[in-house]
Amino acid sequence: MPMNLMHRKLCSSEKWAAAVAEKLPEWLARFDLGDDVLEIGPGFGATTRVLLEAVPRLTVLEIDPASTRLLQQKFGERADVVEGSGAEMPFESGRFSAVVCFTMLHHVPTIALQDAIFSEAARVLRPGGSYAGVDSQLSFGFRLLHLGDTMNVLDAAALPARLGTAGFEQVDVRHQPKKQVEFSGVKPSAG
Repeated sequence: MPMNLMHRKLCSSEKWAAAVAEKLPEWLARFDLGDDVLEIGPGFGATTRVLLEAVPRLTVLEIDPASTRLLQQKFGERADVVEGSGAEMPFESGRFSAVVCFTMLHHVPTIALQDAIFSEAARVLRPGGSYAGVDSQLSFGFRLLHLGDTMNVLDAAALPARLGTAGFEQVDVRHQPKKQVEFSGVKPSAG
């Protein structure tokens, strides 16, 4: 999805990568991600770098062709890098032990496409698998960073019902207004 120059510079910076490397491991430790993890929308790969140290097998799905090439160059020997849409994932049902996404859902232009990503995450998860993520919330600085960008901020109050409709149970949403929303859910176990 389109990103302005200032936004691209920030997300591709070493400063951003260092901040992610400092905060993400503690957040990931809250979840049992299992042995085969899918990351949706890694962009420039700051989160991918951290995930590679935390999980045994990683697949990343990126919609932007230029970002996909960059991810392939950076991580192609350690992760499966796939170009494609989170709303129409090119993976078999029940493949992954966990699906994660970080600060990318606000770049998805419509609620319907976000909901399709949620449904696809449920489809590609194994029974009992977790879907977890973090996204930014609306603030003055966030709005400035997104001038000319796609910006469709998640409604934290509606998120539990949306994840439930997609097929998740044990939904947990933690909202920090003007900062971020964290969410997780579990695909029901078979039987």
